Amino acid sequence: MIDGKLSLILPAHNEEPNIEAVVRQAADVLPTLFTDYEVLVVDDGSKDRTGEIADELAAENPHVKALHHPKNRGYGGALTTGFTNATGDYLMFMDSDRQFDIQDLENLTPYIGSYDIVAGYRIKRNDPYYRFLIGSGFNQMVKLLFQVNLRDIDCGFKVFKAEVLQGMNLESPGALINTEIHAKANVQGRSLVEVGVNHYPRLEGEQSGASIKVMFRAVQETFRLWGRMRGYVPPDGNIVVAPASARGMVTFGAVLLAGFAMFVFLLTRIARRRD
Repeated sequence: MIDGKLSLILPAHNEEPNIEAVVRQAADVLPTLFTDYEVLVVDDGSKDRTGEIADELAAENPHVKALHHPKNRGYGGALTTGFTNATGDYLMFMDSDRQFDIQDLENLTPYIGSYDIVAGYRIKRNDPYYRFLIGSGFNQMVKLLFQVNLRDIDCGFKVFKAEVLQGMNLESPGALINTEIHAKANVQGRSLVEVGVNHYPRLEGEQSGASIKVMFRAVQETFRLWGRMRGYVPPDGNIVVAPASARGMVTFGAVLLAGFAMFVFLLTRIARRRD
């Protein structure tokens, strides 16, 4: 058992079918791994009963807290609210859709305290194949632009020493917050280890991460983050790794241009065949 308090942050948007099971299982498992714990459910402007269920669970268990956004602020906004209100020695976040099992935290505990960040990666991603391709492509983009080398940057199962996130001033509203956290931690030379975790099919609710609108916004936010990181100085002023890679931006631009040229070429060939 780890001597310390864990704050588990659960961002939740329209997770009525899932949130109660996730919170109850966390309340069963966490006391077996940490001397103290809290579960912070961040209801991110849900239009279903997610917020109401969170309030009921908080009234029932003093270790559970319900936090509410009147309007949806995005995955990054929900995590930031959780980080701000957390009181633990260690901060963890996990998706609320039951695609992760809190019991897998036991696999991370041997490294907690020895590393600043213990990052889960999905051993086998149980999502449609196109989501796997999108995720792999995004991982490569992050490596090029921010020199962050994680096999699964967006895995929603990670534990941080609280000091890593304190004063980080996170700004990304969406899923790019994972990249922002790791890019800024990388600048400071924070230690990190990756541990495999299970990933299960989503049984209830809907995913939106692979929609054209969401992906376009993610690309826009990535470029904005790259621009901000160019001048980033951590709170302690200690820069161990360059904040963002100019060479990576050039490489990414070349790859993007080549991809666009290939797209135009294929469209031209198709048009000629029709003629």
